[in-house]
Amino acid sequence: MDMSAIAARLGLSGSRPVIRKAGELRRLCDVNFDSSVLGIGEVCKAIICLEIAASKFQVIFDRAEAVRMSGMSEKAYIRSFNALQNGLGVKTTLDVRELGIQFGCVRLIPFVQKGLSLYKERFLAALPPSRRASTDFGRPVFTAAAFYLCAKRHKLKVDKLKLIDLCGTSSTEFTTVSTSMTDLCFDVFGIAKEKKDPKSIKGNRELLDVLPSKRKHEDDSDSSACDESSDDDLDELDLPTHKRRKKMEKEAYNDWKSSVLSSNKKTKTDPAKPRRQAQLNFKKPAEVPSAAN
Repeated sequence: MDMSAIAARLGLSGSRPVIRKAGELRRLCDVNFDSSVLGIGEVCKAIICLEIAASKFQVIFDRAEAVRMSGMSEKAYIRSFNALQNGLGVKTTLDVRELGIQFGCVRLIPFVQKGLSLYKERFLAALPPSRRASTDFGRPVFTAAAFYLCAKRHKLKVDKLKLIDLCGTSSTEFTTVSTSMTDLCFDVFGIAKEKKDPKSIKGNRELLDVLPSKRKHEDDSDSSACDESSDDDLDELDLPTHKRRKKMEKEAYNDWKSSVLSSNKKTKTDPAKPRRQAQLNFKKPAEVPSAAN
């Protein structure tokens, strides 16, 4: 299939430099090695060359559509992409400054750079010495994940899918790297959960207002009966909301059950006493005198 036709189906028909660069990479593949040995067909090779060229020119590339066109699974496509990229000796780079300008978050640049350097130090410190030399932090997914986490920490909106497309990775790998960064550098990338006051939540406040003894406790009643009921309600308030609701429903059911049983006892007859059927007395109609008499 022609490179221009594949680019048109991927929405890159207007990017002539990308198509020319992809054609150059395709010819370079044919000269250097046989891609069929790696299990990469001609159509898949053209698609991967287009993605490498698009990442070089910072053009958005639809990887989901590329995987569908290649006829491969996402994992197989990523494996073929890495193999072809290593064979060509091409490494995609993602600059933090370019990301800041593109997404309008220039003030995040120093935070991202600091977080990346801190993550590298802590990650290498956790590895054995034999594996430290083979660790590669130059992949774009690390820069994209750090930029996304810093934007999330500073409450700035960043398109996550666009970042994943720019760094040329899968959503699973992006999530894995983000989780690793958050675990190792929570002081830079983590977000502390805010504890909310139960009285500030509308549902909990209405639930507390329903309890009459709770209102007595807030009014600081001096009677001993009120103090005992307040202590009981404080014990109930220590329970979770769903448990309190189940307890209230159970009490209401027990009240209904006891009222039904008591009414049945009142109307129920003694089974030992035999029943007698009432006698029916029908009066005979009066005889009418005959006309002969």
